[in-house]
Amino acid sequence: MNIADYKGVWVFAEQREGILQKVSLELLGEGRKIADKLGVKLTALLLGKNIKNLASELGEHGADEVLVVENELLEHYTTDGYTKAICELAEERKPGILFIGATFIGRDLGPRVAARLSTGLTADCTVLDVDTTNGDLLATRPAFGGNLMATIACPDHRPQMATVRPGVFEKINENRNYGVEEVNVSLESNDIRTKIVEIIKENKDIADISEARILVSGGRGVGNKENFELLKELAAVLGGTVAASRGAVDKGWIERDYQVGQTGKTVRPTIYIACGISGAIQHVAGMQDSDLIIAINKDASAPIMKVADYAIVGEVTKVIPEMISQFKALREEA
Repeated sequence: MNIADYKGVWVFAEQREGILQKVSLELLGEGRKIADKLGVKLTALLLGKNIKNLASELGEHGADEVLVVENELLEHYTTDGYTKAICELAEERKPGILFIGATFIGRDLGPRVAARLSTGLTADCTVLDVDTTNGDLLATRPAFGGNLMATIACPDHRPQMATVRPGVFEKINENRNYGVEEVNVSLESNDIRTKIVEIIKENKDIADISEARILVSGGRGVGNKENFELLKELAAVLGGTVAASRGAVDKGWIERDYQVGQTGKTVRPTIYIACGISGAIQHVAGMQDSDLIIAINKDASAPIMKVADYAIVGEVTKVIPEMISQFKALREEA
């Protein structure tokens, strides 16, 4: 392998039913910074059926060019189909870096592509940078249960690959002169070993906490599932959404879709109210970029109190009802 032959930053633009996943747009924002440092193109790789119209949105979020692969066999995601298409293009065009969102699809696709291309993959990264002297990607991720941050490089293989969870980076809106190229891949039905017979969508009314501006989040200190109703009431009064730490989710007090932290979702709300959450590094990693953090805990020495902009020492079951009462009064006065 001649490392010098591999140039450019690629982002896999994941779409589902013609809708781009927001993590792909976030990756374009971070990819833009890295591509500019290296002085190379930022390319969005778009796969599917009848999806060319999405190219403009990718251009508006930082891409220099969009490679569009239209194929009936790519209408629905399959590991075999998407892996072959991406690897064929990567082997032909030799990108230096390839980013994939750490969604359910990305976590399946990333390792398979990396193995097929005989390269490395750093998963669930929280920081991305590049060594401009040699083009090495510096991918940082939590290690050893979140007790330290490891920066990983892949100097001897290309493309360098990393997956990133939704919400870690910010999208950019940048009108660029971008190009769109339609490309073909040699994909046949017998390349795909699985067949999608039917798609059944689960009927769940789940709020996307990564998009919420106000989050009221509860941990083990909330006490029980019934007390979580207080958090929901406060969230409703504030026009926000309820969330939780892993401890509360493991207790079965709330669904895993609402979990914040290293093993949950990364959030960036305007206001984050942490109720009965100790503040373990695994949780803080998922909410530390909130604009304003308010912590409510009976333990004044809890780690979350040091992270918070405002700390309230007290029982959640006493503080939350008072907050609800005060906010309701303010709304009535307004």
